[in-house]
Amino acid sequence: MSRNHMSRHCLSPCGGLLSSNMTLHFQEENFQDAWQELDEPKLEGGWELFVETMGIKIYRLYREQSGLYEYKVFGSLKECSPELCADVYMDLEYRKQWDNYVKELCEKQCNETTLIYWEVKYPFPLSNRDYVYIRERKDLEINGRKIWVILAKSIDVSECPEKSGIVRVQGYKQSLALEDDGQSGTKVYMSYFDNPGGSIPTWVINWAAKSGVPSFLTNMQTACKNYSTYLSRKKM
Repeated sequence: MSRNHMSRHCLSPCGGLLSSNMTLHFQEENFQDAWQELDEPKLEGGWELFVETMGIKIYRLYREQSGLYEYKVFGSLKECSPELCADVYMDLEYRKQWDNYVKELCEKQCNETTLIYWEVKYPFPLSNRDYVYIRERKDLEINGRKIWVILAKSIDVSECPEKSGIVRVQGYKQSLALEDDGQSGTKVYMSYFDNPGGSIPTWVINWAAKSGVPSFLTNMQTACKNYSTYLSRKKM
């Protein structure tokens, strides 16, 4: 049994219509695959432990076709419930306050589909990157367990063209599964892959995986603790 949570509609249209035959939604098996990693991480087939820090393990798998790595992250967020984590993760307006790497982030309504536009700050002299993607959240009940799953993937639509001076990220996909860890915290599984394009130094890629992901989860943990205060101020 599950409840679907699609992203809210936004007031900023893309300025065009999507193709009526474009498949944008996720399959049920995609959600199942994500939450099952909480129980039995699937690390066969070449996955290697890349870094372990702050109670977080990051694995990577080299994709020969693209020459890039795909990542899986396993860890926990203390003193944050999984439902709260899911709510914070879905709240784009709030993320603009606690994620310093967000340049622009908003939802765009194209036809009857809600897209997300996200521009990420990159260190000088690199160009910023941007994403156009869809996401979907499901709150699952599996044999008495409550699990929150959020999926995202990039899409290519002519109605949201690339911007001058910004590199469009291709092939972005992310899975996030959250469950109570039994200690007033949240057990987390996350997988992600993207092709940032252009020529990016190895040190930037290593930093993003080794430091950026743990830092993001730490910031998100703090954001969860401050969320109720944010909501209260928003109502004023």
